[in-house]
Amino acid sequence: MLRKIGALTLLTTCVLSAGNAMAADKLIVSTWGGSFKDLIDQTIAKEFTKETGVEVQFVTGGTIDRLNKAKLAGGSPETDVTFTTAHVGYLYANSGLFEKLDMSKIPNAVNLVQQAKVSPYHLGVWGYVYTIGYRPDLVPKGEEFTSWNDLWRPELKSSIALPDWDPSHIIAVSAKLSGTDAAHWEQGQAKLKALIPNIKSFYTDDANSQQLISTGETPVQVMLSMNAYSMIAEGVNIKLAIPKEGAILGVDTVGINKGTKHAELAYKFMNIALKPEIQQEVAKIYRGSPTVTNAHIDPELAKLPGMLTTPEQWNATINTDPQLRAEKTAEWRQWFSENIMSH
Repeated sequence: MLRKIGALTLLTTCVLSAGNAMAADKLIVSTWGGSFKDLIDQTIAKEFTKETGVEVQFVTGGTIDRLNKAKLAGGSPETDVTFTTAHVGYLYANSGLFEKLDMSKIPNAVNLVQQAKVSPYHLGVWGYVYTIGYRPDLVPKGEEFTSWNDLWRPELKSSIALPDWDPSHIIAVSAKLSGTDAAHWEQGQAKLKALIPNIKSFYTDDANSQQLISTGETPVQVMLSMNAYSMIAEGVNIKLAIPKEGAILGVDTVGINKGTKHAELAYKFMNIALKPEIQQEVAKIYRGSPTVTNAHIDPELAKLPGMLTTPEQWNATINTDPQLRAEKTAEWRQWFSENIMSH
């Protein structure tokens, strides 16, 4: 009888252990699709699965689409971890969709650059710039774009593409060229309206951006540096210019979805994302700037325009406060749609 009880107890324990393993057999990560999903899969997710044995599953979509889905899901999130931009991360946090982080569970965060310490709810995993990307074979001969003001040159009529979902980059530029900053963006409205004759198109996503510049339809763009380097690797003739006023800083971040049942695994995932070896791989594969100071980047890679590997380079960018961007996103998009895109 005792043997039967012991056997039953052992069987029950095995079943419960198996059940717990099955419950945590996947960490579900929300991110962008395409090359960004591939980047995370090849670096952070690969190492996470190697260390934990837990598979990573991705749910992909656009930045705002995924935010809206998360709002609908509320306290029963579809995903455990979310990659998003620094300012949209504030929209998650302000809606109660991100856990407040226990930094003791992310020891690698001690090496974060200041610009990646975004909020108590989300941290930067790589940096990049939005700057001027151009086709040297299709712009006026000798054009090198030393200043953002060069975008307003009459020779560039109907040549430029801007992102349609986030006008904050060109709003910050117009404000700076008007002697102020994004917090006082209204002072740059006239400057931005003066750019309308040179705007040919507004791209809807990364793929559309790449299509427009590769075909030559828009030989000049306010462009994400990581996308430009991806295209250069594919043989497209693109150059990146860093204007003297500075390129626009961007930081992609990661946060833990409030209500996740896999919080400990989520912390493990975040900590792996900030390992210097992983950050070095992100820089090597997709030219994302490391957000930890103990990552060692190849000197030739560090020379590339838009790669940020020193405090001086980070500080030389135009860095609009992501919390301000979050607060102003709806207002900026409405104004931009009515006053720039509609013309």
